[in-house]
Amino acid sequence: MSDVNGAIVLARDLTLSVVSHGHGGLLTSLLDDLDNQATLAGTKVVVTLNVAEDLSFDSYANILVTVVRNSVPKGFGANHNAAFEHCTTRWFAVLNPDLRIAEVEPFSSLVRLAATIPNVGVLAPRILSSCGETEDAVRTNLTPWSLLLRRHGRRGVVTPDLPTRRGRAFYWLAGMSLMFDAAAYRQIGGFDERFFLYCEDYEICARLYANGYALAVDRHSKIVHDAQRDSHRSVKHLVWHLTSLLRVWTSMSFWSVTLRR
Repeated sequence: MSDVNGAIVLARDLTLSVVSHGHGGLLTSLLDDLDNQATLAGTKVVVTLNVAEDLSFDSYANILVTVVRNSVPKGFGANHNAAFEHCTTRWFAVLNPDLRIAEVEPFSSLVRLAATIPNVGVLAPRILSSCGETEDAVRTNLTPWSLLLRRHGRRGVVTPDLPTRRGRAFYWLAGMSLMFDAAAYRQIGGFDERFFLYCEDYEICARLYANGYALAVDRHSKIVHDAQRDSHRSVKHLVWHLTSLLRVWTSMSFWSVTLRR
């Protein structure tokens, strides 16, 4: 990471991946936010259009946008794994299109924190709702009873003081904004493409943890998330969500975390 006139410049260290499922205006707003950040000058942003969208990406003077247009829609994990093929940097960050940067981009702070954590695999900023409240984007193990508690409104925001790694209580990071060490991402094979809708993020966090990598939250950085919970509105998406949950609960990743082996 270089330093120009006191400002951290991430272009040589960071690749961003954003997948749009017809998000149009939300995607454009996020890209505008990124383009307005001086510290992101020259940073590659891989934008994957999972469905056809009539959008132009010629107006960005600061970030370097690479556009991937899918002929056939793919899942969350498959899209970000494909975007990772464009990554030649130390860090690879995945972002939902329904994010906004309210003030300062979070990545410089995440990189600074990462330098203090041995063998870190993934980091996340603090996630705020559009109302400014901290979202429950850091969660304890994904179990049937934890979902039952959430169903009854007992979500409980986890605010860890330390990174988690083998030997410490496991927590996982919701997938709307994650920054991976690219070498760790590559070593574990990226996202498991069999998982869909709110389970890909759990599974990759569990797999990083099981492989000895640390997971961490940076409470000094933040990003705003306007949650788009499709599984709450679509029967099809709900079925995919439940299918992925069953895959989680029968996976080695889940049992490795649950049994701490």
